[in-house]
Parts: sequence; structure tokens; C-alpha cells
Amino acid sequence: MFKIIDDKLTMEDLLGRGDEFEKPKLGSVINGTVVSVSKNKLVVDLNGIAVGIASGRETHDSMETLKDLKEGDEVKTVVIEEENDDGMVVLSLKKASQATTWDNFEKAYKDGDVIEITVSEANKGGLLIDIDGIKGFIPVSQLAPVHYPRVEDANAGQILTRLQRLIGMKLAVKIINLDRSSGKMILSERAAIETDAKKSLGGLKIGAKVKGTVSGVVKFGIFVTFEGLEGLVHISEIAWGHVSDPHQYAKVGDKVDIEIIGIEGEKLSLSMKRLIPDPWSAIEAKYPIGSKVKGTINRFSPFGAFVQLEDDINGLIHLSEISNQKVEDPASFLTIGEDVEAQVINIDRDEHRIGLSIKAIKSAEKKDKKGEKVEAEEEVKEEKVEEKEEIAEEKPKKAAKKKEEVIAEEKEEKEEKPKKKTAAKKAPAKKTTKKK
Repeated sequence: MFKIIDDKLTMEDLLGRGDEFEKPKLGSVINGTVVSVSKNKLVVDLNGIAVGIASGRETHDSMETLKDLKEGDEVKTVVIEEENDDGMVVLSLKKASQATTWDNFEKAYKDGDVIEITVSEANKGGLLIDIDGIKGFIPVSQLAPVHYPRVEDANAGQILTRLQRLIGMKLAVKIINLDRSSGKMILSERAAIETDAKKSLGGLKIGAKVKGTVSGVVKFGIFVTFEGLEGLVHISEIAWGHVSDPHQYAKVGDKVDIEIIGIEGEKLSLSMKRLIPDPWSAIEAKYPIGSKVKGTINRFSPFGAFVQLEDDINGLIHLSEISNQKVEDPASFLTIGEDVEAQVINIDRDEHRIGLSIKAIKSAEKKDKKGEKVEAEEEVKEEKVEEKEEIAEEKPKKAAKKKEEVIAEEKEEKEEKPKKKTAAKKAPAKKTTKKK
């Protein structure tokens, strides 16, 4: 048997209470005094009229009331069963807390206060909360920029995955719609930060440099949040060179340095590349017109092929500058990853463009070969002329030499004739003998 806290009460006292001497009704909110408390059970004296008991999950509420209760404390409960088998009134701390929570929500809604909640669930439409059985919903459109699930092509699966990462997280929100009778409540994280965001927006200036957090990466750029605001780094403002995939430069949650380059209402334009030196500022000195350069084909376009000269510098070989033949598709003459040599034919530093030509290189080489051939032919001609001249010069010499040789031979013959005559005179005549 449970003891009554106020043991000085008499029957006359009870009868004198009039209407108070009524049995607690189902659903009524009633205050009582704690008789005993344990981990999952609470016994309460209900003004000496009855004894109530709360047990199990009905003792646990969002404020953890049971944890701080002790004997003699006053506590608010709700009747969920008028009498159990033991003759006790069945109570609920949880439902009592729910009533208090509804009261608090109504006050916060009326006053426009910011409250803190914990995300309990997520679906593709947004986030859900559950406080003492009171359910609230935060639509995706009402999330702060830092939590907004920016995904390609609004993919429902990816959106849900991003939202599920927020389960268990505490968020500051405002109640933007509440209906206690239907148990509906709509919350907004964006509304909670709106005041601070407007203050931050009012203090912004073009050219300001700030630190932010990447809140989304899509095919056209990178979203960055800072001071409750969100802006876009367009794909053209990520790096000085050509950017084909923003995902290669950042991921959600990264800390980045940005420069504010445009403010249009609440729309902010940001830049990452302007915080690093522009490699195009000295481009004319580095790649003078007429110079030969080497690079790698890294992409094609309908009007030509792009050549990567260095990290952030690309040149364009127009279709008309690829070959002396008619070029309709650059892939028919070149391949991605191919190393090529080209000639710089024009530069537009302001537009960050370098015009290149492979055709010019080939034409120059052809011209050089033709020149070399002409030079070789000229050398052959000169050699032939020299040979003819030498032959012409040698002819008189040879004729003179021949003449000299003839004269010498004639002289020798003249000298030999007298010698032969003398020799003939000296030689004795041979005798002949006749046979008898």
C-alpha cells in the first residue's frame, strides 16, 4: 500500500474541497506529489484522492523529467487510464510533457522565436522531428543553404542520401505553421537565419575576400556558404584554365577562400580563381606570335582542337589551321593525348585566347625542304659549270702537252736516223761460198 504524502488530511478536509473530490478523468492533466521514483516507474499521490502510477515508456519524455524527480516533488501528469487492476490511476509523464511542449511551440510561433530541435528522420521531401510524440516537418526548400541537398538533375536517391546525413543533428529553426488540433507543424531553418543573413548581406562589398564552406558541387559551378549566406562560383570562375568538371576542384564540406564579384539582391556571384595570379598577364612575352610551341591535345570542339600548353593555359587550333586539307572533324586528324607542335598565330590576352596552327608548321617545313632542294640543285649546277670550266681550261693544256710530246718524238726520231746509217756502214759484208 502506498502512503499519502499529506497524512494530516481529514475526511472533513476532503469533503470541504467540493468539486476537487472527483475521480481523475481520462485525458485530464493533473498535478500530484511524488511518492516513489525508480528507473522506469513513478508513483504519484493525486491530492489524497487517489494514487497514480506511470511506468515504462510513459515515464520518459524529451526533457528527461523522471531523471530529476525525487520524493515530495510536484509533478504534472496526464491520465491515460482511469483505473488499473490494482485500483490505481494510470498516468503518463510523456503526454504531460507533450502538452507542455505544445504550449511552448504555440508561444514560440506567436512570438517568432528561434527554437532548437533534433532531426529524427528524413525522406526525399525533407526532415522530420518527433518531440514527445509531436511531429514536425522541415521541407527541403526551408533548409539553410549549408544543408540544402544540391545534387545533379534533382536525383531523388542522392537527395535522400544527403538528407539522411542530417539525422541526429541539432538545428535552429522557426515555426512557420502550426495547427495543434491536427497535430501539424511546419518548421524553417532558413527563416531562423534570415535576420543574421540580412545583416551579413548588408555589410558585403564587391571585392571582399572571405572564407566559406562548399555546400554543393554541380556541373555549372560550386556553391559556397558563409555568414548565413550562399553564393555561386560559376564554372568560369573556378580556375584560370578550362574547367570541364567542378567536382575535380572541390567537394561538399571543403573550406575555400573566395572573392565576392557580384551582388544582385540575395544572389551572390563568387570567384576562386581571382585569388591566385593570372597566368595570362605575361602570356605575350611567354608565347610570342610566330613562335613554335609544344602541347597535348586535351579536348575537341565543333570548331577545332584545344592544346594544353601548361596547367591553366590552353591554345586553340581552328579547323582551318589543322591541315591543308579540308577538316570537318578534328578527330579525323588528331587524337586526345597526342603531343603536337604548333605555331602561335594570334593572342587575345583579355579574352584568354591563343590561336595555334599546325598547318603553318607543315608549310614552313615544306618550304624549307623546297629551299634545300633548290640549293642542292644549284650546287649541282655550279659543280657542272666548274667542271666544264676545268675541262675548258684543261683542253689547251692537254693540246700543248700533246704537241710537245709529238715534237719530242719527232726530235728523237731525227736523232736516231743518223745513228742507224753509221751503224750500217761499219757492219762487215757477209761472205758467200758456192758449192762446186
